[in-house]
Amino acid sequence: MRFLKKFYTFIIFFFLYAPIVVLMIFSFNNSKSRAKWGGFTFKWYAELFRDDEILSSLYYTVIIAVISSLVATVIGTIAAIGIHNMSKVKKTVVMNLTYLPVINPDIVTGISLMILFIFIKLDLGFITLLFAHITFNIPYVILSVMPKLKQLNKHIYEAALDLGATPLRAFWKVILPEIMPGVVTGALLAFTLSLDDFVISFFTTGSGVSNLSITIYSMARRGINPKINALSTIMFITVLLLLIVVNKRTSRKENA
Repeated sequence: MRFLKKFYTFIIFFFLYAPIVVLMIFSFNNSKSRAKWGGFTFKWYAELFRDDEILSSLYYTVIIAVISSLVATVIGTIAAIGIHNMSKVKKTVVMNLTYLPVINPDIVTGISLMILFIFIKLDLGFITLLFAHITFNIPYVILSVMPKLKQLNKHIYEAALDLGATPLRAFWKVILPEIMPGVVTGALLAFTLSLDDFVISFFTTGSGVSNLSITIYSMARRGINPKINALSTIMFITVLLLLIVVNKRTSRKENA
């Protein structure tokens, strides 16, 4: 039985990561063809950093991902604390509304935001793309922070107030450190979702502003370029290293 569990786990991870491994291998392929191996090379990485279109898209992707994840984390954390302190009926209603954007199809969210921006006569571009990313990231932060708030002993905050701490200082010194793992998880989730998003970005951006997903989609329509493999490899390794660093820091704090 134990062997079967390990075997099934191996199969699941194999199908999850085998395509990524193949992509990473072919990012070093000297040939443009995916049907044959033309030798080991770094030329696609060199060409990647000489491609102005990709570099521009990378710039917008990173800037939007960083800003939207930070703003969404702040708003989502404050919203989660407010929801946590609501009455049971109000909390149920608000949480159901929070779940809607998560389970809602991206194309519905994207078109809705596009219509909203056009209705308020806001030109589609960097600002609308940033607002869209902040909007769809907030629910994920709320859902990441809420479990930590449920685990929190409510008497700790009251004790801090009784000992002379101001409400703001009690929040910074008592509440925030306790819910920080949820806040970090929400921030990372928001950052990766922003990096990955295509559908909502496609409907809420304008000419001259595109993220990597839109650029890769445009390039893929003309045929798979090996530079895309190189770019995807760099992004995967970067996110993987980021997760490893955060998980190590979290485990050290828990063991301390």
